[in-house]
Amino acid sequence: MARVMIIGAGGVGAVVAHKCAQVPEVFTDLCLASRTESKCKVIAAQLPRPIETARVDADNVPELVALFRSFKPDVVINVALPYQDLHIMDACLEAGVNYVDTANYEPPEVAHFEYSWQWAYHDRFREKGLMALLGSGFDPGVTNVFVAWAMKKHFDTIEELDIIDANAGDHGHPFATNFNPEINIREVTANGKYYKDGEFIETKPMEFSRVMEFPEGIGDKKIYLIWHEELESLVKFLEPRGLKKARFWMTFSDNYLKHLEVLQNVGMTRIDPVMYDGKEIIPLQFLKALLPDPASLGPLTKGKTCIGCQIKGTKDGKPRKYYIYNICDHEEAYREVKSQAISYTTGVPAMIGALMIVTGTWKGEGVFNMEEFDPEPFMERLNMHGLPWTEVFY
Repeated sequence: MARVMIIGAGGVGAVVAHKCAQVPEVFTDLCLASRTESKCKVIAAQLPRPIETARVDADNVPELVALFRSFKPDVVINVALPYQDLHIMDACLEAGVNYVDTANYEPPEVAHFEYSWQWAYHDRFREKGLMALLGSGFDPGVTNVFVAWAMKKHFDTIEELDIIDANAGDHGHPFATNFNPEINIREVTANGKYYKDGEFIETKPMEFSRVMEFPEGIGDKKIYLIWHEELESLVKFLEPRGLKKARFWMTFSDNYLKHLEVLQNVGMTRIDPVMYDGKEIIPLQFLKALLPDPASLGPLTKGKTCIGCQIKGTKDGKPRKYYIYNICDHEEAYREVKSQAISYTTGVPAMIGALMIVTGTWKGEGVFNMEEFDPEPFMERLNMHGLPWTEVFY
C-alpha cells in the first residue's frame, strides 16, 4: 500500500524500521537512509524482510530531493537530528512527499525549542496538497494523543495538565544518555518553562522538583520541571477548554545530575565554538563523541519507563482527576527490536503516525500537531504495536 523512507539510523531509526517491517500489509516498501549507510545495512540485516538502504546528507536538500524522487516514498519519517527538520521538510515539498517527525526544529546555535519555524510551513504544505505531522514520538506525540483522548472521552474541561516522563532504567555506565547526547544535554540544561493563567513562566534549569510515586512497582522517583515542546501546541489546544496550568516533568538520577553539573562547570556542555589546536570545535559535540552511543545501550539497560499525563478538570459539572500512562520494559524492547525502551517509545509512535497518513485515517493538507486528529485509531494502534496504556481515575 505504501512506500516509506526513514531518515536516521540511530536507536529510534532502528525501531521505526523494525516496526514498519512488522506491518507489511501497509508498508510494502521500505528504505532506510543515513549519512552512514553502513549503519543502515546493520539494521536492515536484523529485519524479517528485505529493505533498501541509502546514503544521504540530511543537510543537503538537493541530495534529499534526488533520493526521494528515486525511491518515490508516500511518506518520509524523519528521525534524524532536529537541526535537520527544515531541510527535510523543504525536500518533501519539492519532491511532493508527506512528512512525519518526532521532535521539533531547533537551530544549532541556540537551545531553543518552539514550533514557530515548522508551523510557518503550513501554507506551503497545504498548497501542495501534502501533510506534515509534527512530533509523532512519545513526548511529544503519544502524550498529545493522550490529552486529545481524555478530552474526547472523559472531560468537558481540562484545567490542569502534568506530563510526566520517568526512566527507571539502569545501563551500568557512570554517565550516558538514552537518546542523542547532544540533544539530551541541550534540552535539560536549558531554562524551564510552564504555563499558568494565560502565560508561560520561565524557570531556571531544574529549579522545581518533587517526588512522585510511580505505578507498577517503579516506586518513588524525583521529578524535575523542564520545558518540553508539546506544551506549546497543547496549550493552544486546551486554552479554549478551560486550561489554567500545564507543566512537563522528567526524572533524573542524582548520579546523572552530578556528572552534568561537573561537565557544565568545566565548559563541556557549551554549544558555541572554541579554538582547540588551531581548529574550531563545539565542546558539546566533542563530548558526544566520547559518550556511549545510545544505540549501544540496548543490551545493557534494565528496568522500565513510565510516561503519561495527569489531568484535572470537570465532567458533567463535577471535578475529575485522571492519570493515563504507558509502561515500557527495556529488556522486552531489546528482545523485540534490539533497542532500549527510550528508542522504542519514540519509534513505535513514529511508525503509527506514518500509518495514520498513508491509510487515510488522518487526513489533512498543511502542518499539524498530533492532538488535532481523532485520537481513537491511534490509541487502538498503540495497544496493537507494543505500547499499551492504562487509565486511572482518582
